[in-house]
Amino acid sequence: MTSLSALLLMATSAMAANEPLALPAAWEYTAPLVRPEPRELLPSHAQKDPTVVFHEGRWHLFMTIKCADRTITEYSSFARWEDADQAPRTVLTVCDSKYFCAPQVFFHRPHGLWYLIYQMGVPGAKKMWVAYSTTKDIADPQSWTKAAPALDGGPADPRIEGGLDYWMIADSQKMYLFYTTDNGKMWRLSTPLDQFPRGWGDLKLALWGDIFEASHTYRLAGREQWLTIIEANPGGRRYYKAYVADRLDGDWTPVADSEAKPLAGARNARPAAGVTAWTDNISHAELLRAGNDETLTVDPSDWRLLFQGATQAEKAGVGYGAIPWRLGILTPVAR
Repeated sequence: MTSLSALLLMATSAMAANEPLALPAAWEYTAPLVRPEPRELLPSHAQKDPTVVFHEGRWHLFMTIKCADRTITEYSSFARWEDADQAPRTVLTVCDSKYFCAPQVFFHRPHGLWYLIYQMGVPGAKKMWVAYSTTKDIADPQSWTKAAPALDGGPADPRIEGGLDYWMIADSQKMYLFYTTDNGKMWRLSTPLDQFPRGWGDLKLALWGDIFEASHTYRLAGREQWLTIIEANPGGRRYYKAYVADRLDGDWTPVADSEAKPLAGARNARPAAGVTAWTDNISHAELLRAGNDETLTVDPSDWRLLFQGATQAEKAGVGYGAIPWRLGILTPVAR
């Protein structure tokens, strides 16, 4: 027999699932938590495109680094964000390419493996690879397998345009791959769970509007809904929009989709107490997840947003590759 307390909990959860999604109206950001590293070998001048999971008491952070002659991915691990900037960093050796970046990490339960998804330049290919590597030990950056293509840019590749910032997520039947093309379009591919990481097809235009890049999609805990956050770039100042859908292959409804009412941007993000303002751009952001598996679940009662930031003044007059991006975290506050 179901207890009264269990019935009340179920009713409360059902009510919450039917209520409109409450997004933070305002945020505060930390001081930069991960800065470029002026090391002797491969010094970086930007830390960007973060993806992160919490596993066995530690954060495992993967990020793009911009170096003088390459754009590559490195790994860092730490127990507390306060220690992130001092934690050792390891450049991954999954390929010989000088361009492999924009990572995504998750644990794929059916395979019992960690997956790292990233975009990779391959000489002679018309489109860059959507590449992947796997490991059983996320704490060992040397253990990742060599890059293999989920999509190889060849004749059978279903992408009709280029694309960047590839992002995978699962429901109960399929894995989905979302990406953007910098022309206001977010695309969707899918593959049956038993064919992952291959078998991608059924290309669809998932979203079209005033959007730019870095779309990240999550399952919302306690709700039969999914959330996509996606970067916009009006006038060159980056901010984040948000959309919800009832299915990963469904229509996306805007819930915060303007510069005046963003998910997160210069209008609603301010430095925390004691922090000197260091960014007016909220770019390539990753929500801190409630778990680490392929469902990419986030808790809508615990919003935290890891992002890359820089000021408009720092961006002025320089190419994108020269912008000194740093990483920080946004947490919700009252206006």
